[in-house]
Amino acid sequence: MSTLDQVLSAIDAGLDSSLDRLMAFLRLQSISTDPAYKDQCRAAAEWLAAGLADAGIAAEVRPTPGHPMVVGHAVAAGPGPEVLFYGHYDVQPVDPLDLWHAPPFEPRIETGADGVKRIRARGASDDKGQLMTFVEACRAWKAVTGSLPLPITVFFEGEEESGSPSLNPFLEANRAELSKDLALICDTGMWDPKTPAITTSLRGMVYEQVTVTAANRDLHSGIYGGSARNPIHVLTRILADLRDEDGRITVPGFYDGVPEVPTQLKAQWQSMGFDEAESLGQIGLSIPAGERGRPALERLWARPTCDVNGIWGGYTGEGAKTVIPAKAFAKVSFRLVGDQDPAKIRDAFHDFVTSRLPADCSAEFWSRDGSPALSLAIDSPALTRARAALQDEWGRPAMLIGSGGSIPVVGSFKTILGMDSVMVGFGLDDDQIHSPNEKYDLTSFHKGIRSWARILAALAER
Repeated sequence: MSTLDQVLSAIDAGLDSSLDRLMAFLRLQSISTDPAYKDQCRAAAEWLAAGLADAGIAAEVRPTPGHPMVVGHAVAAGPGPEVLFYGHYDVQPVDPLDLWHAPPFEPRIETGADGVKRIRARGASDDKGQLMTFVEACRAWKAVTGSLPLPITVFFEGEEESGSPSLNPFLEANRAELSKDLALICDTGMWDPKTPAITTSLRGMVYEQVTVTAANRDLHSGIYGGSARNPIHVLTRILADLRDEDGRITVPGFYDGVPEVPTQLKAQWQSMGFDEAESLGQIGLSIPAGERGRPALERLWARPTCDVNGIWGGYTGEGAKTVIPAKAFAKVSFRLVGDQDPAKIRDAFHDFVTSRLPADCSAEFWSRDGSPALSLAIDSPALTRARAALQDEWGRPAMLIGSGGSIPVVGSFKTILGMDSVMVGFGLDDDQIHSPNEKYDLTSFHKGIRSWARILAALAER
């Protein structure tokens, strides 16, 4: 029996103990957005540091102005690429609590009508279950061989769900310690319950709030209606102009830097059998939106978007109030791809809005820091080895997929630490992350541990 086979056997034999540790972790109410849970976040960090030490990774809790970081290091028996593994121990709030079928911080394993066993709790998938697959893989390597197959640094943060305000300053201050040959990130998912995936692209983000002001106060519509400008009318017309009838975004210069999908990826995506009608049907829709003439997965993963995320103004309470409001508000987000420049997109959006304003109206903008899109080389040696290891575990090729969302830490690792990332996770689309009744399939947890054990072995090969 090879060393790797011994490690995999140890993982299988120790699954119940691994689950016990995960359950203890899930009981900690590490909600980073709510100051009431500050002590629970600290407890989760300390729990992780102790668990890492028990798994052979010397770790400590590091303070930040917000919730602490956890950093650990482990040497290897021989030389090899140095890797940094990232995860986050904080979780989303549980509201609305009345929609949970059981208390969110009392984890349990349930068997569905389909016979699938699922771990049910807040954080089961995002990101406690995911990061524990890596920790447990390290534990098994240490138990079998007395060491890890390559030098490993782990880095866990506690503010991912609240915007990561301490992340970049911490990376800047600890650049020498945390800069490695490669980052491994688990906060992603599989293609389907039986098919692993490696995420190779992430869309960037520009997020704006715009306020359009007309009159200097709210007005009676019976007195001023037909004469005074209504800023809701002004704003909604501008927002409607953002897209044309074919779904293309009309902001000047918006598509500068948007590439076409490489032929190899396009062919793979077309072969994956994605059923857009079924996907939309699950959310009560039937007609695709977005750019006309583009395949579904290309629109979801490789094309930029513009969405109005919220709009309000005037009287919105119970009953009637015939008012012409003085102000109207909207929140607008852009998902970016390729080499689109967040600063240029933001400026172009501001110009788009202000150029359409009547002379007696004004606009103000609140801007959140933007992030560029990221694409990883699909033929890099590390990705190739990780892909082969996943195929060995799951018995089918790992799909190379894009993500419609953003994982800002990947960009931070690239810009601050000069480090590329390999993104491998075992979450599923139906894990209900950020929603009531979050879950993580038991198979995702078990085979996730085995997958990381294989990936570490593959990366350590000379």
